[in-house]
Amino acid sequence: MSYTYKIDPKAMFEDRFKQFVSFGIPQADVETLQATITDMWADEPGGWPYEWSACARKYMEAGNPLLSSLAYGFAKFPCLANEARREALQNQLAAYLAAAPKFPVNFERRVIALPYQGGLVNLPVHLFSRPGRYTDKPVLLYSGGVDTYKMDSHVLVMTLAQRLDMTVLAFDQPGTAENPVPLTIHGDELILGLVKQARELGNGTVIHFGLSFGGNFAAMTGLSGAVDAAIVLGGPVDKAYARENLERLPYGMPGIIGNDMGFDQEPTFDEFTAAIQAFSRRTLLDRNDNSPMIVINGADDVFVPRADTLVFEGRKNTEVHLIAGTGHCASSKLSEALDMVCNWVPKQIGSLAFPEAGGK
Repeated sequence: MSYTYKIDPKAMFEDRFKQFVSFGIPQADVETLQATITDMWADEPGGWPYEWSACARKYMEAGNPLLSSLAYGFAKFPCLANEARREALQNQLAAYLAAAPKFPVNFERRVIALPYQGGLVNLPVHLFSRPGRYTDKPVLLYSGGVDTYKMDSHVLVMTLAQRLDMTVLAFDQPGTAENPVPLTIHGDELILGLVKQARELGNGTVIHFGLSFGGNFAAMTGLSGAVDAAIVLGGPVDKAYARENLERLPYGMPGIIGNDMGFDQEPTFDEFTAAIQAFSRRTLLDRNDNSPMIVINGADDVFVPRADTLVFEGRKNTEVHLIAGTGHCASSKLSEALDMVCNWVPKQIGSLAFPEAGGK
């Protein structure tokens, strides 16, 4: 189920220009696309998926499948609302797998069967490991948010895999990309099942890193003690779901989330509010038996109120950072946020950290 909604592509470039560049797309190409694209949904010249896909094909023809996969990832941005974007996702996967043999760490794609609502569903995951073995290493689960999926986060995932002495298991959060279940609170069951599988995959220690909306699920596993440590980067956990915050969400975010939730037409504001407020973690925040946690965000986030980061201050075994001069997920200072994460994780689980990506 999916639907398109009114959004100006100029607004999407306003919101994500720096992300497109920081994730690896040459700035000159982003500027060209910004000037060329006039429609968010059309699969024709001037249309968002059409122009980004043409850019991706150019990179593939130049022998750069990784850059091609990133461009196809932005062709499907911000959600899989029509066939052109679903096709872009498949093209992204093909390009990503073509690039994988040259990754600086060992890579494996698996499909894991997980319990969900009385049955089983299959979730494709990507495994990254410096030594290429899993059984004697901790496992770090990673997912992005409602519009940034596992392959889109390649730079971030590769940094974690190179700097931490553990296996990184990247997956798509409920409602996105290759995840077969919608974005509802029932997704907790899927996440908890994945935690169990990760314990069996590695040495029994599991850390959960959630970016943006993925941080909501990481907050759930950390606050409930389901994992050994949790990392929440830009996660909406409570006040983000208040009506007054939802009313001012910019850049078509309600349309993105509505698609991920499985609506087949644009919901009313009341319908949207009722559905998303189920993700408030207030009940868990009222507990005090959490695992070690690190919670980070930019002080100028336009999506997630500062309160959703600061609410973690004073909790046991919890480190909180609100980084000045940056916005959602500290995106313009992501390297600073990742330094915090890579310095913090080994102290929690007695593992190793390497000083920089690619270090031995």
